[in-house]
Amino acid sequence: MRPVKAGPGEPVETQLTVNGTPALLTLPARVTLADALRDHLGLTGTHVGCEHGVCGMCTVLVDGEAVRACLMFAAQADGAEIITVEGLGRPDKLHPLQESFGRNHALQCGFCTPGFLMSGYDLLEHRPAVPDEELPAELSGVICRCTGYRNILTAIRDVRDSYPDGVPPPGNCAHPGSPARRALAGRAAAPMSAPVQSPAGPEETAPSSAGADRTAEIILPDTEPAVSVTVSAEIAVPAEQVWQVFADVNRLARCLPGAELTGDLGGNRYAGRARVSVGPVKLTFHGVAHVAEFDRDGQRMRVLAQGRDAGGAQTQAEIVLRTEAAVARGAEPGAANLGTVLRADARLYLTGRIAQFGRSLAGDVSRRMFAQFAEAVAEAAATGSAPAGPVKAPSAAGLLLTALLGRLRRLFRRSGR
Repeated sequence: MRPVKAGPGEPVETQLTVNGTPALLTLPARVTLADALRDHLGLTGTHVGCEHGVCGMCTVLVDGEAVRACLMFAAQADGAEIITVEGLGRPDKLHPLQESFGRNHALQCGFCTPGFLMSGYDLLEHRPAVPDEELPAELSGVICRCTGYRNILTAIRDVRDSYPDGVPPPGNCAHPGSPARRALAGRAAAPMSAPVQSPAGPEETAPSSAGADRTAEIILPDTEPAVSVTVSAEIAVPAEQVWQVFADVNRLARCLPGAELTGDLGGNRYAGRARVSVGPVKLTFHGVAHVAEFDRDGQRMRVLAQGRDAGGAQTQAEIVLRTEAAVARGAEPGAANLGTVLRADARLYLTGRIAQFGRSLAGDVSRRMFAQFAEAVAEAAATGSAPAGPVKAPSAAGLLLTALLGRLRRLFRRSGR
């Protein structure tokens, strides 16, 4: 680690390797490692309790040693290898410690469990033959608020006895040459000011700013998304005109509610920001989007995106847009005037304040935003230019009205049956 000198609010560039995956963060010098992991990388398995280094809930491994993440600044960990509880095992293949905790009922509320797992791993890695009588003292750095110590000691003792030559290494960390990689949010590049190219046009051969090389590959988590939405809308514009809008990134971005394109990072990657406002919750996300697939003939477009706001809220998404021809509403039977059915399948991964919306509300927000997007695309396709004004993100009142109308429609359908 290199020494860092900065004021408390001054941003410091910090390079970490977390669970085998490189992560470059620019954070105020006063941000703790615990807050960086939770709020900026979305790794909320590291719990925060006393914030005084007493309870041990925030224990992680830094360069192979157990550390209280609440007592260490993220900038102090620059260049370090960090392992959190997420790196210990996978949902389909738990680490032996995790299996033993479940088998021996060594968790109740679960708040202390990450701290005990990481402390237990550190203990068995350094002292694989630790005697029974020393286990309580060795694990006394983590406090169980449910006082379930007996089963916790039993769980760690079982792993010690099962692996006398040493505990197995973490099973959910990337290694050189390994295809497995931890998904990290919060690595979006800073907004850029380069001219924007369309995905169908020439790609930029070199980044226009030093910040462009910070654009990391967008890796979606291998867990279930917080929200999955499938929506469709019919617009009275031929599909060919719709794809002309999709091919023009500037026009397409102007159709996205609350979104603003801020630059081209090259390689069909674009920096931007988006505003979301639901009642008192107002968020502004800075992030990056990657047009991963653009198949005009197959009428399919796939976009990956990730971003975060200053308060630590984070989102990642995979959005697949498809179109198909349809007779425009109001057209005479057999008329050649075709419209377009615009379909979207979205998988959203949310952490921080935005995750508090819940699946239902997040789904309502997504559907309302798609309806606004479809209307804006229809206008842009029909006029050949971007919408006249910015497409505002949905308001709380609009969402409430949409939800009420949806429920009324469902009630009428049921009564009709």
